[in-house]
Amino acid sequence: MRSDTIKKGFDKAPHRSLLRATGLKDEDFDKPFIGVANSFIDIIPGHFFLQEYGRIVKEAIREAGGVPFEFNTIGVDDGIAMGHDGMLYSLPSRELIADSIETVMNAHKLDAMICIPNCDKIVPGMIMGALRVNVPTVFVSGGPMKAGHKKDGTPIDLATAFEAVGKFNDGKMTEEELYEIECEACPSGGSCSGMFTANSMNTLSEAMGIALPGNGTILAMTPERIELVKQAAKRVVEMAKANDPKYNLRNVLNDKAIHNAFVVDMAMGGSSNTVLHLLAIAKEAEVDFDITKINEISQKVAHIAKISPSLSTVHMDDINKAGGVNAVMKEVSRRGDDLLFLDNSTVTGETLGERIKDAEIKDTSIIHTNENAYSQVGGLSILFGNLAEEGAVVKTAGIAPSMRQFKGKAICFNSQPEAITGIMSHKVKAGDVVVIRYEGPKGGPGMQEMLAPTSLIMGMGLGESVALITDGRFSGATRGASIGHVSPEAAEGGLIALIEDGDEIEIDVDTHKLQLNVDYEILEQRRLHFKPYKNEVKSKWLKRYQLLVSNAANGAVLKTEL
Repeated sequence: MRSDTIKKGFDKAPHRSLLRATGLKDEDFDKPFIGVANSFIDIIPGHFFLQEYGRIVKEAIREAGGVPFEFNTIGVDDGIAMGHDGMLYSLPSRELIADSIETVMNAHKLDAMICIPNCDKIVPGMIMGALRVNVPTVFVSGGPMKAGHKKDGTPIDLATAFEAVGKFNDGKMTEEELYEIECEACPSGGSCSGMFTANSMNTLSEAMGIALPGNGTILAMTPERIELVKQAAKRVVEMAKANDPKYNLRNVLNDKAIHNAFVVDMAMGGSSNTVLHLLAIAKEAEVDFDITKINEISQKVAHIAKISPSLSTVHMDDINKAGGVNAVMKEVSRRGDDLLFLDNSTVTGETLGERIKDAEIKDTSIIHTNENAYSQVGGLSILFGNLAEEGAVVKTAGIAPSMRQFKGKAICFNSQPEAITGIMSHKVKAGDVVVIRYEGPKGGPGMQEMLAPTSLIMGMGLGESVALITDGRFSGATRGASIGHVSPEAAEGGLIALIEDGDEIEIDVDTHKLQLNVDYEILEQRRLHFKPYKNEVKSKWLKRYQLLVSNAANGAVLKTEL
């Protein structure tokens, strides 16, 4: 066992002495040592109860014949960090989480690991760190929260609350109505109830085979979730005892797994952030994945499940009752043998094909068939053009048909706060393309999410007449013609930095086009006089991040060589 490095031989007497101080007995030194990576933190609704999950996991590991060692990672709640400079720390936290996983697991030579994430950057951060360690690893998230409901029974969620701010600001909602939504939108613990970033990543963990079925859809804080947690803990001990390299994480999360994740992402219309995170995960898995492949996958996969924010009446619990992610994958596989790699292995020891062979859709109004799909192409798209030579991302699942082709006049803002002020003061009109720049990984730094401005646009009734482009990114709760991850970003001299108010911007989702319709000669003249805008950065951590981070087209990963 890998842990023999710290527990076997006469020269390890000091090591064993320290381990005995934690409660280990003679019989424990022949058992596998299991890392329990927990992301418990009180301030995140999806995480405040994970301390109890950690206790359940450790108890199950002991019963299965392993020795658990629990440790924690940090976490940032994107919703609470939204709309102020706290959001600068969200994406960078992914790298700290990955580093902490690698540090604890490799410093102590633990044999296997179970990861307990739930929200936003925490899931991909744990996956990235686990790939570096490359031991048998199972992921079991905290689970999604229930949808909220207004007094009249209307289902609501976090996206409703953000959009309500725009409606209230525009005089379309009373203070009492806003207060009701505030109190009811997030009714329980769990990751926010729609197909936002957290639930997108937790469902894709199923597609990648690194989690058990139900990981992305079984509600948090339910008996069913507790049972899933126990099964995951038992399974990680079984893998550790098998001592078989086939269970090392990189042999499960490989090129086929990355492909499968994007297929399911397209079928379910996941958060645009999944592109950013899956590209980063691919790099850690040492998989060469070209961003242009995403559009190739999208053309083959039907969009068969629409979930909030794309469809406000459907939430993760509805998907679970309709058959879950397995039912989605089974239906996707009916469209062609080349869509999913069904021969890829999973942490349960079965292939993906074996896992989903008996799955079925239980409610075709929630999970559609291929023939009755919302769209015959996937729910995400990568746009290219002179404005996005390396690509930009749009969640097509959340766009009104009338906005798939759009031309508008630019109105430019050099930061998210500046854009929020401009939108709330009615500077943005129908027919405009809002440009928010210098919010990329390097420019922000930290690539802030743009839920506040997009929600304001929707709440003010401009969702089908105004587009938004940014080198920043969007919350999974964003909908509308919102195009993010524009690369190259403004801070590295991308064309987005040269746009001026009134310039015509052309968007065509169907032909994957994002174009600034300004003559080349004029742009070259602008570049001669160009001076990049710089956000003031005081944080030492964010300054280091700014120096090392790559752009969104490269997953916003930190460089390891200068």
